[in-house]
Amino acid sequence: MAPVHRNVNRPATVAKPAPARELIPEKALVMSGFGINSEMETQVALARAGMGSDIVHINDLIAGRTRLSAYRLLVFPGGFSYGDDTGAGNAYANRIRNNLWDDLLEFIDGDNLVLGICNGFQILANLGLVPAFDRTYARDIALMPNRTGRLECRFITIKPANENLWTKDIGRICCPVSHGEGNFSCSPETLKKIRQKKMVAFTYCREDLSPANGEYPFNPNGSVEDIAGITSASGRVLGIMPHPERAMEFTNLYDWPLLKEQMTRSGTALPVESLNMQIFRNIVAYFD
Repeated sequence: MAPVHRNVNRPATVAKPAPARELIPEKALVMSGFGINSEMETQVALARAGMGSDIVHINDLIAGRTRLSAYRLLVFPGGFSYGDDTGAGNAYANRIRNNLWDDLLEFIDGDNLVLGICNGFQILANLGLVPAFDRTYARDIALMPNRTGRLECRFITIKPANENLWTKDIGRICCPVSHGEGNFSCSPETLKKIRQKKMVAFTYCREDLSPANGEYPFNPNGSVEDIAGITSASGRVLGIMPHPERAMEFTNLYDWPLLKEQMTRSGTALPVESLNMQIFRNIVAYFD
């Protein structure tokens, strides 16, 4: 029987929610489409952090009813776009490449950000937006089937591997994974370049922040070197497999009743939010 992966945000590391604030002028475009299922959670997380957004179906973007140039952040949320029938995120990536590629490249060349979560990470990988060495958009990485051979839906702990605009002020966070193809894979040469350029954003780890070393369930999918997320070479694109938007609240954490008792008995004020919100606050801080 696999060991129980306990705790995530201990009382000493749980942050109090920041005061409510007005939305910044910059807005996010949250992509939607057949099979994507985390648009609303993503929109709420951004709004709570201080950034407004519009949920836009890919067909409306292709038809020109909405322009990518009107936004500063582009988000590819989680889900199972087009049922993953031609590979995870592949059909959606092809729709982007065949219809919106020039607009997307113009957006990336500007001082804008792109975030891909779970299925969104798979879309980014298929488009070559990560790692995108030297602005060359090739499929240098892949999110392969989980080593367990099944869908993994569980809470995991991740920690920053390098400090960048996405990982600032994060010690560790705990959030759900829900994927059948999250096994980060690439050639040794590509991995060496990713390391050298410090593009690994998050890695799977144990509660004490020691490496998962590929051990299940701490590393839920078998990713090489426990990689849970990487940035592009520019640093402005992030792909991440876990879902921070699915555990925004303290009470979303699977062991919050235990944490509540521990905090209550120690006289620690109970937080409202989980530390997962820091990723979205870092996005707002970048534009601020």
